[in-house]
Amino acid sequence: MTTNAPAMGVATGSHDTVKKNYLEISKGFWSWAGTLDHKRIGIMYLIGVSLALLAGGVFAMLVRLHLWKSTGVLFDNATYNQIFTLHGVFMVFIFIIPAIPGSLGNMVLPLMLGAKDVALPRLNLLSFYLWLSGTCLALYAIVAGGFDTGWTFYAPYSIYTNQAVVSVGLGIFLLGFSSIFTGLNFIVTTHKLRAPGLTWFRMPLFVWAIYATAILQVLATPVLGITVLLVAFERLYHIGIFDPRLGGDPVLFEHFFWFYSHPAVYIMVLPAFGIISDLISVHSRKPLFGYKLIAFSSIAIAMISFLVWGHHMFTSGQSSYAMFAFSFLTFFVGIPTAIKEFSWVATVWKGSIALNSPMLYTLSFLIIFAIGGLTGVILGALNVDIHLHDTYFVVAHFHYVMMGSIALAFFAGVHHWWPKMFGVMYSEFYAKIACALIFVGFNATFIPQFIMGSRGMPRRYATYVPEFEGFHQASTIGALVIGTGVALMVGNLVLSIFTGKKAMQNEWGGVTLEWLSPTPPPLENFYEQPIVTTEVYDYTTLDLRTTQTPCS
Repeated sequence: MTTNAPAMGVATGSHDTVKKNYLEISKGFWSWAGTLDHKRIGIMYLIGVSLALLAGGVFAMLVRLHLWKSTGVLFDNATYNQIFTLHGVFMVFIFIIPAIPGSLGNMVLPLMLGAKDVALPRLNLLSFYLWLSGTCLALYAIVAGGFDTGWTFYAPYSIYTNQAVVSVGLGIFLLGFSSIFTGLNFIVTTHKLRAPGLTWFRMPLFVWAIYATAILQVLATPVLGITVLLVAFERLYHIGIFDPRLGGDPVLFEHFFWFYSHPAVYIMVLPAFGIISDLISVHSRKPLFGYKLIAFSSIAIAMISFLVWGHHMFTSGQSSYAMFAFSFLTFFVGIPTAIKEFSWVATVWKGSIALNSPMLYTLSFLIIFAIGGLTGVILGALNVDIHLHDTYFVVAHFHYVMMGSIALAFFAGVHHWWPKMFGVMYSEFYAKIACALIFVGFNATFIPQFIMGSRGMPRRYATYVPEFEGFHQASTIGALVIGTGVALMVGNLVLSIFTGKKAMQNEWGGVTLEWLSPTPPPLENFYEQPIVTTEVYDYTTLDLRTTQTPCS
């Protein structure tokens, strides 16, 4: 008995230790799963959309590798259709639309407003779980037969195919509600929870951009929800809305889809504009040139974006008068966008520029977005668009505006606010290398696609004529360089959580309210309610002590 006693004691102690560790892990899990803290919800979004970016990137890499040879390398045609559809759905609906509002918006907006949290914290948590549920349904659709309609789900094919369109449509419906609830939350928060003295024209431009985005989310996203529900009803009950065999009109689906999806372009890109506006000012040490013009241009873009959906349908048979109007409005929406670009360049001019990683991503954005915007003007011209429609020129333009610009702004924002979020600094050396790889790889990927498209190479084809093989191979090599850069960036950021040096309270010398909060911020963000008495981006008020004191 005495011999076994110590062994029994050790076993009991080990059991108690395991039980204690399990309870601690369980408590930690539920403290995150049920949190109402906007910062934790923002971090959960950041993890989720980052995984979606990596998944979408893997699908993109598979597409590019398949196209290495003109006859195709990896898949049959049907599988290829599913792979590029998954790439589009993951990138557009699961990553790009929620990425900046969900992660950085949740993390930074209340801090910039001097608020303790968002106005509706329970609705905020529900928005995250709706996003997660929609993502799970999209994943379920992969194993439930897949889907190959493209990310646009065009009728009548989406009605006739026997694949899991209803499942992924329901997932997008839930993702839409997540977007609507997030927008409602940000509108109420901006109106009701601003710090004393924080008037509308003292708000940072990131707040203006998120506010304009929220308006679009609330007004435009219900159209997407209705559209995917109508597709589901058409498939299940054959009611004849889009099905031409039953008297329906497939072009009506295009009107519904693009009436949402063109404002959705600005749901994606307006938050990116807000990030760039803030970072340009901070890292150039200058007040923004044309602050009010940039603020009003965000609202103008939000309004005009509802009027230009028809430029996606120049080849659909609509009237010449409608096409003329949509072409004019396409050029017209470029005016407030150009105001932003010129204001950013004017802010950088003769500024005290710090070439750190957030600023390098910001400058990369200015170049990439300029290319995307100028090629958009080309596609807005009726006679040119007829030739370039459904070619790789459109693919390249779309990626310059949507993926290149928005992802670069997202990466810039993550690097800029990472010290505030986690209280640690990443390696600037590896961050700059990652930025260079992503920028060079992106241009190497999509410039050949502009050339292919101008020569008539159609998009979405699994095989192609041999004369385009060299362009596709150059594009594939560029995609591999992008993947290397993204992997290096993610590894650097994740590693910094464990090994990074402590960040300063105000790492970059910003003057907006989030830098007055401790690093990382406490539960209610500020120990005392901040009061705003100065104009926005006034660097004469910068307290240098906050840029020199490591966080505790």
